[in-house]
Amino acid sequence: MSEEERTAYYKVLGAEGEAIHGGTGKWNLPENGEPGAWMPKLPGPIIACERGYHLCVIKDVLSWIKPGASIFLGEGRGESATDSGKIAFSEARLLRKMNWDARTERLFAADCAEHVLPLYEKRYPDDARPREAIAAARRYAHGEITEAELIEKRAAAYAAAHAAYAAADAAADAAAYAAADAAYAAAYAAAYAAAYYAAAYAAAYAAAADAADAEREWQGKRLIAYLSGKVRS
Repeated sequence: MSEEERTAYYKVLGAEGEAIHGGTGKWNLPENGEPGAWMPKLPGPIIACERGYHLCVIKDVLSWIKPGASIFLGEGRGESATDSGKIAFSEARLLRKMNWDARTERLFAADCAEHVLPLYEKRYPDDARPREAIAAARRYAHGEITEAELIEKRAAAYAAAHAAYAAADAAADAAAYAAADAAYAAAYAAAYAAAYYAAAYAAAYAAAADAADAEREWQGKRLIAYLSGKVRS
């Protein structure tokens, strides 16, 4: 991930620019390839979580995505203040809408689960249930299988996770749950976030505590690839 990608600002909103995290405002949308107009300048003081136009960097976008959300590249200027997972500005605007929809979010969840799947398969090399659930999630995202077929594969992956949990195999358990959650997300986008959280937990269980941070770094790179259209969805 380049430094420019790492430090770029993003905004997660509804399709029409409406706030979806408790606010009531509506942002000016980009049109005809041009950035949206700057939002009206707010007088100080700017206080993150209380007053200001809030943006976030790529590593924190994952915490703000909701089902049906749109992701925009943003820009801020003027007085600013930071808090966990966000930065608030006195002025901000949306530069362009990123490549993100229901299908890309489902495929991204599958990618996150697959990235830690070796943690399960190393312990249970003959158990294909989690891998089959991830494959089903992708096929469902592309409209290739029915929801009933997806649910069957998801249930099998959850069963694999429960077995690993019963065996006190935390990393394998979390990896299998990530696979099952990816399949769950394919049918019910409201839960897609669980797949990448479970993937990060799996990495942490398998190694040192900072492995979760490394996994989130990989997820951020992968997310940028989807947002920029570098990954075919």
